[in-house]
Amino acid sequence: IFKFLGAISVDLGEDRIKPYLPTILTPLYRELNSNYAEQDPTLKNLSQEVIELLKKLVGLEAFSLAFSSVQKQANQKRAMRKKQRALQTVANPDIAARRKLKRHKNKAETRKRKIESLRPMYKAKRHRSHALKDLAVVE
Repeated sequence: IFKFLGAISVDLGEDRIKPYLPTILTPLYRELNSNYAEQDPTLKNLSQEVIELLKKLVGLEAFSLAFSSVQKQANQKRAMRKKQRALQTVANPDIAARRKLKRHKNKAETRKRKIESLRPMYKAKRHRSHALKDLAVVE
């Protein structure tokens, strides 16, 4: 898709691509700023190349305005999600408690996996799944 965006940008030219610049920059910005563990470095390089191409095509000033608007929009979305999560914690404490229990359980499992990878002879005790007990409502 990044190659397609770059090709369309070159094909349309400077004047016809300017109205679509924020739309094109949104996925490129998201890929550049993502910090996933299994992120593909070729995608990051490709997005950087397309951004450089756009910068040369439309000029630094127009590109900077569009890029800053995309950046601002992404930051606003992130802040909105954080705010909603905080409000949900207050509004629905039972859901928040379940989420917290799940997070702690995952953290413990991760710790056990890490210990096992560092010391192969050591086997951490695993939580045995009891279907009915797990389904019961914790009070």
